[in-house]
Amino acid sequence: MEPTVPAQKSARISLRRIALQATYFSFYFMELEMESKDLKATPKQIILDLGVEVQRDVNGIEMGVLENGIPFLTQRGLALATGAPRSALHEISQEWVEHFDDQVITKDRISFIKDYLFRQGYTDRSLYIEVMRDGQPHYAYPDVVCMAVLEYYAFESRAPSQQAKDTYRAFAALGLRRFIYESLNYTPGDKWQYHHERVSLLNNAAPMGFFIVFNEVTGLIVDLINADLTVNDKTIPDISVGQMWAKHWKDHNYSTTYGERIACEHNYPPRYPQARSNPQEANAYPNHALPEFRRWFRYDYLVTKFPEYILKKANTLKGGKDEAAKIGAMYAPKKLN
Repeated sequence: MEPTVPAQKSARISLRRIALQATYFSFYFMELEMESKDLKATPKQIILDLGVEVQRDVNGIEMGVLENGIPFLTQRGLALATGAPRSALHEISQEWVEHFDDQVITKDRISFIKDYLFRQGYTDRSLYIEVMRDGQPHYAYPDVVCMAVLEYYAFESRAPSQQAKDTYRAFAALGLRRFIYESLNYTPGDKWQYHHERVSLLNNAAPMGFFIVFNEVTGLIVDLINADLTVNDKTIPDISVGQMWAKHWKDHNYSTTYGERIACEHNYPPRYPQARSNPQEANAYPNHALPEFRRWFRYDYLVTKFPEYILKKANTLKGGKDEAAKIGAMYAPKKLN
């Protein structure tokens, strides 16, 4: 079923649909045959804790947006867009893994794609992001990967594909990222949304005379937003901070210094995965310990533990390892000249 498109965009998008429609019908029967072979993208990789924000079929091409904002085509969608069988994309995905560390760049298929993607700053060891959708592994090829493969089949292969050329022109007119966003009527969310949600839920959440860790971590959200970095349930280390602070509290026997901590209820904002098991039981700590917590959080946790935490979440970030490294370095001690 065709997605609804705002009237002011319909004429512009309809022109692009003509090119995409040809691809769809040319490869419809081929796709039925390929699906029966149950191809997998590459050797098994870790499935990320990352969801699909929206996904639809646009003129036969499956496209979507991950919850971190990365636009993608499915393997089936990329096959139809390029005019290549899924078996070829399966081979390319394997070749990328097998030849990722090769130093010599030749003129073969994977060398062209490697050169293209490395120049674009794409250095992940997989051409796709594997996530779960409806209980099944789901292969999402990011927009930059799709354009590399598409350009190869349109202009660099021994037998350039007319379908790939038509689709390339349709995508290139707006850029694939914007094309997917407009086709799916997707608008990137308000970057302050996570902050506002947390503040509204945390207001008066701690018992009188006590504080909870979740209130104090909120400042980290503001720092990430001001630095124009990703803010979501993956980059806010609530559980990590809570566990580390609890260990610090116990190791230093702070109950004898500040008084006993008590249990209280905490609720995550609805969009957080943890919200499914609300209310959560959390520890509330005496306000007398607040200066020590803030010292520990700023000069111990954020400096020595947060970088390791965020690097483990790199594949869930729009900017990958580069963005994770930037986030992790935000609180590194400044070097004296």
